Amino acid sequence: MAADSIHEVSAEKAAQDELRDVESATNEYTPTLTFTPAEHRALLWRQDLTILPLSATIYFLCYLDRSNIGNARILNSSTHNDMQTEIGATAYQFNVALMVFLVGYFAFEVPSNILLKKLRPSRWLAFLMFSWGAVTMGLGGVHTFAATAGVRFLLGAVEAGLFPGLVYYLTFWYRHDERSVRVALILASATLGGAFGGAIAYGVGHMNGARGLSGWRWLFILEGAPSCLSALLVLLFLPDYPEESLKGRQRELALARLRVEGSKSRDRSMTWQDAKQTLMDWRFLPFSSLSLFTPSIIAGLHYVDLDAQLFTVPPWAVAYVTQIVVAYSADRFNARGLHSAAFALIGAAGFIGSAVLPPDAYLHRYGCLIVATAGSFACIPPMLGWLTSNVRTTAAVGLAIAINVSIGAGIGQIPGVWIYKAEEQARGYPTGHWVNAAMLLVVAVGALGLRVLYGHRNRKLLRESGGQEVTLYKL
Repeated sequence: MAADSIHEVSAEKAAQDELRDVESATNEYTPTLTFTPAEHRALLWRQDLTILPLSATIYFLCYLDRSNIGNARILNSSTHNDMQTEIGATAYQFNVALMVFLVGYFAFEVPSNILLKKLRPSRWLAFLMFSWGAVTMGLGGVHTFAATAGVRFLLGAVEAGLFPGLVYYLTFWYRHDERSVRVALILASATLGGAFGGAIAYGVGHMNGARGLSGWRWLFILEGAPSCLSALLVLLFLPDYPEESLKGRQRELALARLRVEGSKSRDRSMTWQDAKQTLMDWRFLPFSSLSLFTPSIIAGLHYVDLDAQLFTVPPWAVAYVTQIVVAYSADRFNARGLHSAAFALIGAAGFIGSAVLPPDAYLHRYGCLIVATAGSFACIPPMLGWLTSNVRTTAAVGLAIAINVSIGAGIGQIPGVWIYKAEEQARGYPTGHWVNAAMLLVVAVGALGLRVLYGHRNRKLLRESGGQEVTLYKL
């Protein structure tokens, strides 16, 4: 009996020690489990096939439902059946309706990421998906500016948790050096959504007047319904955590891989101390109005009505490919900061070109828009991969991701709603292009500065380690 008691106490102490190791991520213990490269590839391949297609589809539908108001704004404008005309909104009021989405997005992003872990990823993401699909369909029934603004706020609230939630979810399955390219594959589905959104709007525009409904109403209804239906697939088929979804040797391998470099489903919940440390970490603060205004920018190039919808496709298609290639390269060469800085500069160059070219240089300005879109989106996956690689605890990583995305996609887009001014259409929207260029230059400088800081800290850690293994900052 005494021996049993001693064994139980020892086991409990070992479990407590392991929990402390996992939370601090400072234990450099190397698992004794050995595995072949073929087994490692097989595990990653299985995880990728199970997680990535479904995650990319979720975000594709989310982005489609978020950005289709930009298409609806000018759809069938030649017959005065566009959304802005039919709800009786001025350009200023319509911009307010765009902005309130971002208010809801910012307000609910952090709480949503906390709930994801408490309620399980599959359940929470399925709930969000059904909710935003239903709200999007509801936009097809609005008749006033006030109703539009209210529904857009609800849409922002229910969509807020998706992208930071998906990035957080990946940390439960993948190591630091595996995340950027997978974040890119998910984020790239947004650019695919931008491309398909224009093509879908072009087709739906021909339904104008069908069963007494304007084309823009059909657009919201037809693009919201798939999200509602797909929520069931997410609930049934999206795995929550590797320790619960995998069996046998693959489960052991997955847990060994993620012991130090992954988030844990059973880690303690976030404390106020975790929140304080994360909120006060200035590194998360330096981390896209394009989705809402691309159709209007294209219209400013003298492509009108349905043609303006079709010409939104190439910028997003190029951005899709660029994102994936850049993210793979950033992970491959452990150079996330440099990749983010380089493509932020490329995006800035595209916006500057759009701003300085003559208003009637339509083809050249369109080319600059493609460059600006590709550069702007390509710098995001390496930056998010970089962020998750340098957060040391499961409790902090979810909050850090949510803060990062809420600042960039929430607060950052609020001024973005106002910088593309309707009265500047004939001049090619110079204010919007200059502001976006300036912001991307700030991103580039911030990324390079953080890269220098991390390099300095790594050299200091190596000097002070005395030959011991030490956890270095990812670059």
